[in-house]
Amino acid sequence: MRLRYDAATEEFRDELRSWLDAHAPSEDDVAAEPRESSAHLPAWAVRFQRRAFDDGWLVPGWGPEFGGRNATPEQVMVYFEEFSKLHVARSANPQGLGIVAPSLYDEGTEEQKAQWLLPTLRAEISWCVGMSEPGAGSDLAALSTRALVEGDEFVISGQKVWTSGAHHADVCLAFVRTDPDAPRHKGISVVIVPMDAPGITCRPLPELTAPDHADFNEVFFDEVRVPRDNLVGELNRGWAMAMGSLGHERAMLWVMQATAIERNLANLLALADDVLPDGSRRGDDPAFRETVGRLYTDAQAVWFLGYKGFATARHGQLAPEHLILKLYSSEVQQRLADAGMQVRGAAAVDVSDDPGGMSYDRGSWSLLWLRSFANTIAGGTSEIQRNIIAERLLGLPR
Repeated sequence: MRLRYDAATEEFRDELRSWLDAHAPSEDDVAAEPRESSAHLPAWAVRFQRRAFDDGWLVPGWGPEFGGRNATPEQVMVYFEEFSKLHVARSANPQGLGIVAPSLYDEGTEEQKAQWLLPTLRAEISWCVGMSEPGAGSDLAALSTRALVEGDEFVISGQKVWTSGAHHADVCLAFVRTDPDAPRHKGISVVIVPMDAPGITCRPLPELTAPDHADFNEVFFDEVRVPRDNLVGELNRGWAMAMGSLGHERAMLWVMQATAIERNLANLLALADDVLPDGSRRGDDPAFRETVGRLYTDAQAVWFLGYKGFATARHGQLAPEHLILKLYSSEVQQRLADAGMQVRGAAAVDVSDDPGGMSYDRGSWSLLWLRSFANTIAGGTSEIQRNIIAERLLGLPR
């Protein structure tokens, strides 16, 4: 058993670290032009993503023509480890780079790759993904937004919701129903929709924890016309693409989640030196020590599950760990945030109560706690994940 990477992979890590040291955006860069200040992508993010593309560090597992260097799976794993440790985002448009680009790479025509994929990789256009609807959230197969075929066009009508970044996006990868008479999981297609097309209305949804910031949106389609050439993949075969798109989103997400858990666990552990009202040290409290110990065990389990799943998949086998990781890591994050709230007590409700370095990344314990509930919803709710584990892994009846 080898519990380490080989020498070539570690050389790859060293090269990546040197590149990141030279080119990663600084906090001053981000502060000078925050994401919401631009209708598209901030200038610092465009510069960084284009440099990563040109230098082969954007999607390392792909070829140089697509911003990569034909890296091995182990090297790709190291790549995500290092980006997560430094808390550096590869792109200010994660939907475009993490979901749309792989979908176009796998399913797009050569013309679509030239028109849409390469500009996406070079940060020339930004994307949103139109999946969830008011009546089709975790149950994506219930989507009802229709795309009728009229000659050489699709005519799209319906509504999407929780569409991240739609108000900044140039283009939408929309999942639509093209055969209303087909069974639920069939008759779905994937269509590229420019966000400036006539008939689109985008309505941002402000967040309670950040009233001046909006990421989610409602998007309304009122007889929006797009060319049939904008169909990605086969007509009425979009369900497999939807599962593939979610798979791309989750592929290395666990690495970022595991790193965030470690970061926030260190913030919790830093509270051990607090002096309690009776003059004792918090770290000497058995209840606190037990809480930290349990969460440390959870944090290690996320890493071990992830690496075990990676090793299994690397040998061409089905990795059951991949079905468990999203559920487990999101609930660990929630327990960790709850522990921080309990330990800080009344002080935790002050949004300025910031130990520094929190996930998201400047939040107080209370904001971290509130946001932790999104982790158990986005990308598949915990309830749905448990159903998937029960049916696909344990073989239980529906």
